[in-house]
Amino acid sequence: MNKLLISLLVSIGLTGVAHAAGDAAAGQAKTAVCAACHSGDGNSVVGNFPKLAGQGEKYLLKQLNDIKSGTRMVPEMTGMLTNLSDQDLADIAAFYASKKVQLGQAAADQVELGQKIWRAGVADKGVAACTACHGPTGQGIDSAAYPSLSGQHAQYVESSLNKFAKGERDNDPANMMRDLAARLSEAEIKAVSQYVQGLH
Repeated sequence: MNKLLISLLVSIGLTGVAHAAGDAAAGQAKTAVCAACHSGDGNSVVGNFPKLAGQGEKYLLKQLNDIKSGTRMVPEMTGMLTNLSDQDLADIAAFYASKKVQLGQAAADQVELGQKIWRAGVADKGVAACTACHGPTGQGIDSAAYPSLSGQHAQYVESSLNKFAKGERDNDPANMMRDLAARLSEAEIKAVSQYVQGLH
């Protein structure tokens, strides 16, 4: 069932919905305030702020729109996007997508379990492999707005998975991440979060 759902969502994503083309050069000038948390090139140095560098443009634009509309609640972002236009958001997404993510390193004691979950899922819990939507090297599927996770901070990934598991974050398509995260144990969430930090 999970594989069928994932296939359907990928197919829908691949057909896509057109959005305003972003201008990375214009976006750079619009990200000055973003640099305080995400750094100038989108490679945040604080683990609870996500790296935006190298993230898929379509995914970034969706998150920006969701945060602006209140569909996704991020207290640190309150009011930050209020006065930005659709074109502004598209330009910001294009700018960060054009940057290269700086990879991290996974905790050695978490790699084995994290890799197993990433590549094969957890069959007895009905958890599909992460590679189905995020790709073998964590690059994501931008046409479907599935995020790149390669090099993302483990702290941010772990926090996001916990929020999905508790229903505190609910802007995932068809409850997919909420359903999967809720089936993982704390140890499994920690392991897969560490694994993606060094994935490339």
